[in-house]
Amino acid sequence: MKQRFILVTLLIVIGTLGLVAQNSYGRKDNNNGGGNGDCINLLQLPNEDVSDVERQYLLTMREEEKLARDVYNYLAGRWSLRIFSQIALSESKHMEAIKQLLDKYGIPDPVGEDIPGQFSRGDFQELYAQLTTTGGAAIGEALKVGATIEDLDIYDLVKAIAESDSQDILTVFQNLVKGSRNHLRSFVSHLQSLQITYVPQYISQEMFDAIVNSAPEHGYYDATGNPSEQGNWWEGSN
Repeated sequence: MKQRFILVTLLIVIGTLGLVAQNSYGRKDNNNGGGNGDCINLLQLPNEDVSDVERQYLLTMREEEKLARDVYNYLAGRWSLRIFSQIALSESKHMEAIKQLLDKYGIPDPVGEDIPGQFSRGDFQELYAQLTTTGGAAIGEALKVGATIEDLDIYDLVKAIAESDSQDILTVFQNLVKGSRNHLRSFVSHLQSLQITYVPQYISQEMFDAIVNSAPEHGYYDATGNPSEQGNWWEGSN
């Protein structure tokens, strides 16, 4: 009887540990800008009249997020640093969020077959070649490439937010720029550990300092860029 009791107890403990492990596996690490949760259902937000300017920003950001993902995937293979593979996953989700908006408003997807390293815009094609060449030369250069990409993302997203007024588009852009700020913090932190200084190329030095000297951001942001408990965002990207 005593042996049976011990066996049952062990089975219960093992089962409990299994559930804990399963739940932990479902959550993503926020270190290095990793995301968590599921993507927001943009269909829950109202359809709005999308301006030509908003349409262009959606097309631009769709390929710009692909640029980030493709470069990070390349650098992850070149240097085997966790930060690149982790943030590449976040960029994939950024791409998915933009794709939801493109589909919602019937806007053709510029990514098409989504072939790594191939872009419909020539400037992104050239930038991919430049960034992978630079990042492939040395680990410090690779991390600076990461910071440069997030620097560019923040710059473009801040402009996009200022020139957009659709609630669903603003919601996505606010969460994307929050993710880029977290990614920038991560890359700069890695660079500082190597005693390398990154000088911003797109955003102002003032904005850069404010970002890297502040804490990582988590959770869902609404269309105004304020934390909100309503909705569900995959982001910490995070």
